[in-house]
Amino acid sequence: MTGLRANGLSSAEATGRLAADGPNELPRAGRRSVLRIALEVLREPMLALLLAGGVAYLLLGDLTEALILLGFATFSVGVTVIQEARTEHVLEALRDLSAPQALVIRDGARVHIAGREVVRDDLIVLEQGDRIAADAVLIETSDLQTDESLLTGESLPVGKVIAAEGAEHDTRRPGGEGQPYVYSGSLVSRGSGTARVLATGPRSEIGRIGQSLATLDTEAPRLRRETTRIVTWCAIGGGAVAVTVVLLYGILRGGWIEAVLAGIAIGMSMLPEEFPVVLTVFLAMGAWRIGKVGVLTRRAAAIETLGSATVLCTDKTGTLTENRMSLAELWVPTGETLTIAPDVAVPDAYHALIETAALASATEPTDPMDIALRGARASVPAIAPPKGGPVHAYALRPELLAMSNIWDDGGTLSITAKGAPEAIAGLCHLTSEALAAMTAAVEAMAVRGIRVLAVATATPANRNWAETQNGYDYTLAGLVGLADPIRASVAGVGT
Repeated sequence: MTGLRANGLSSAEATGRLAADGPNELPRAGRRSVLRIALEVLREPMLALLLAGGVAYLLLGDLTEALILLGFATFSVGVTVIQEARTEHVLEALRDLSAPQALVIRDGARVHIAGREVVRDDLIVLEQGDRIAADAVLIETSDLQTDESLLTGESLPVGKVIAAEGAEHDTRRPGGEGQPYVYSGSLVSRGSGTARVLATGPRSEIGRIGQSLATLDTEAPRLRRETTRIVTWCAIGGGAVAVTVVLLYGILRGGWIEAVLAGIAIGMSMLPEEFPVVLTVFLAMGAWRIGKVGVLTRRAAAIETLGSATVLCTDKTGTLTENRMSLAELWVPTGETLTIAPDVAVPDAYHALIETAALASATEPTDPMDIALRGARASVPAIAPPKGGPVHAYALRPELLAMSNIWDDGGTLSITAKGAPEAIAGLCHLTSEALAAMTAAVEAMAVRGIRVLAVATATPANRNWAETQNGYDYTLAGLVGLADPIRASVAGVGT
């Protein structure tokens, strides 16, 4: 960064842009007050019918019936309002908790501000573990990777690069390696960088998703449609009978006041006033029961919809799966394959492959794949701890999707490497037959949704490190397959 870029915005510029563009937050739906929730509950047709019946009995002078109906109605409304009000408070607290902080450069100094105060053209400083506050384009980076699963559903982090001149005019789309863009809501999983903000609030990628969801029309639950139909027919039938009784009573007996009272009594006797009590209480109890296991129900009517669901569509990463990588399958050049299972011991023939893959990973891993490989090595007691330590490393680069570590045990040097199968195949200079066998194994794993890495070893000729990994003669050790394991609580899910 040079010139104005290094100093960032001034405080005055930031204040002006915040006033012009608005805060960096997603548009929130109007918060429902207790009164608004109560009014929405009273719009339920069966509850309205119950209250109308209570009022009618009160007008007729039947205090006992009136108090019973109004008591049940008040209880039903009270339970539903309390349940939905509690959910509103919890959702608001979760929203405040999820608001990220941001480290920005303003007036040439680094300052921590609330994420909602980030504005367009701010310089934000990104470190490992940060939640990115806005869509931005990178102007400095050091081995930066971000987890964009919130936007893409992909659990693996993606690498980032510095933007080329004019790159900010390109189409931005989350997901994929080698992008110069970072996105609001994603997480920095490795490395660091500095980025200039391009979009905030509703103009960010996550903001556009929120706006598109706001345009969706919600269909009334089947229970509401059915109760509305019942109420309508009961009201029509009761009204017709009541009018007939009033006319016949008045014409035949001449007492029109008594006729009206008789008509109201007959009409009320035809109304199914027990329905709203039973249905409302059952829905409120359902919301309370699933609330005990951590499920928030904003509207009680959703319980009926959930109960009648026949097909459940859900996000995979972090919902059906654990949102972490684990070793799933091993392949060695002899053609043998091993599927990893918790109750299956790993044969000795695969120990060298696991050890090589772990030693080719970062010594202090933050990448999910590195963590999985080092964890797999630690879970095999027969594999002895490494002797010595790494003395040199070759990082992953866009032109060669492989990384290598050079280890020194005090006597000889050894190189361990892992990376994309095609990159490792090139480093190993495989024959056409060996390449075909490896490619078939890679494809067999890939069709089952397994992430595949190739692993190789080499021996340096001396302690004068080669400039790149291409300066060594590698030997293929095998393939390691990694997958995001299915949660133990998810039953009946096939692979």
